[in-house]
Amino acid sequence: MQLHYSSSADGARIAYALHGKADAKHRFALIHSLAMDHSFWDTVVAELGPDAAVAAVDARGHGRSDKPAGPYRIETFADDVAGVLDALGWERAVVGGASMGGCVALAFGIRHPGRTAGLGLFDTTAWYGATAPADWEGRGQKAVQEGLASLIAFQETRWFTDAFRLDHPEVVEHSKRIFLANDVPAYLETCRMLGNMDLRAGMDGIQAPTRILVGEEDYATPVAMAQALADAIAGSVLRVLPRARHLSPLEYPREVADSLLALARA
Repeated sequence: MQLHYSSSADGARIAYALHGKADAKHRFALIHSLAMDHSFWDTVVAELGPDAAVAAVDARGHGRSDKPAGPYRIETFADDVAGVLDALGWERAVVGGASMGGCVALAFGIRHPGRTAGLGLFDTTAWYGATAPADWEGRGQKAVQEGLASLIAFQETRWFTDAFRLDHPEVVEHSKRIFLANDVPAYLETCRMLGNMDLRAGMDGIQAPTRILVGEEDYATPVAMAQALADAIAGSVLRVLPRARHLSPLEYPREVADSLLALARA
């Protein structure tokens, strides 16, 4: 695996890790959750098998991708993924994402239907609700005023169940390191983007096979939000994962990989 770069319409460089051979039978573009990076998908990639090519994207403002000034828009993030597909010479791919990345995947499915071989929507939503702009602004401003470390205790308990944190401290520590390495202005702009996002109007046009997974203990994007996605996207399949919280690709990589492979084979 090595990092590659694509160029977006506004000149931003978008980093992505390519796992497997670009001409593999099954092609996936995966987008991480807020304040993570491409390594978020490593354990899922390991479960996808030798027939998979995976572009694990660093969303703009994250990881090794450029961190331009805001405002950010979810549609821009989706178009960045299309730029990665262009760089790889891929006409279509299964596009999946977790939390923020699921929002990006959903926006991609709406904006680029002909390039969407399937949608994997994990622990995510189309809309965070009426109070979202203020809620997300508050979270972003806390990072600005008190530093990203001030959010760690809050994040840890939302990310993972108590049992997982106890059994897999190395996953928790890696996630914390990635989180703390974020660029604070870019984090603030991404929070604002999520607060202002509303993709509900476009979901009824999605025709790509869609799999929706959510942890039964997900407090950030609870089961009701996943059910709203399933209700709006015709033919979609919803699965609630027992004893999982917000980052199910890290707690349940095998189940997430199975969902992605089912989409690739559909």
